[in-house]
Amino acid sequence: MSYTARLRAKYLNEVVPALVKQFGYKNIMEVPKLVKISVNKGLGDANQNKKLLDDTVEELRKITGQHPVVSKAKKSISNFKLREGMPVGVFVTLRGDTMYEFLDRFITLALPRERDFKGVSDKSFDGRGNYTLGLKEQIIFPEIDIDKVERIGGMDISFVTTAKTDAEAYALLKEMGIPFVRRDQK
Repeated sequence: MSYTARLRAKYLNEVVPALVKQFGYKNIMEVPKLVKISVNKGLGDANQNKKLLDDTVEELRKITGQHPVVSKAKKSISNFKLREGMPVGVFVTLRGDTMYEFLDRFITLALPRERDFKGVSDKSFDGRGNYTLGLKEQIIFPEIDIDKVERIGGMDISFVTTAKTDAEAYALLKEMGIPFVRRDQK
């Protein structure tokens, strides 16, 4: 018997029927699905501090379970003391079971640990069915040891879906378990 991620099974058994009922899809292949999750962390002072880059790469590796890619500057900008080819950020793209496992840990473990958490905003959809969420600190993830963190920094998490509209993407992510702030609570 092969392993299936808990959220993948939830998507197939609960989310697909709920979305078919809600939007009246004729074919289950029309039902939107989560394609990938991209976790991105910018590095402001990486050109002065090499250890900051190494620490950020290690933190993202612990959080996502996958080796991150270092993104480099495409242009030199003298006002920012930035030269072409210098590291400016670190990102990871998750797909398949790794993506579902990360999403499961993110929803059940990390988000409830955020200070004064009431839910995530539903205003960050891009008009094409994708959602981006900004976090203020990386220490909400249980994989990060707070005592070993030298600098607290935020990160962006993007959820890329096959949904054609924001309403479909909102319904998909809500059914998957992302705790959006209720629209009447704002």
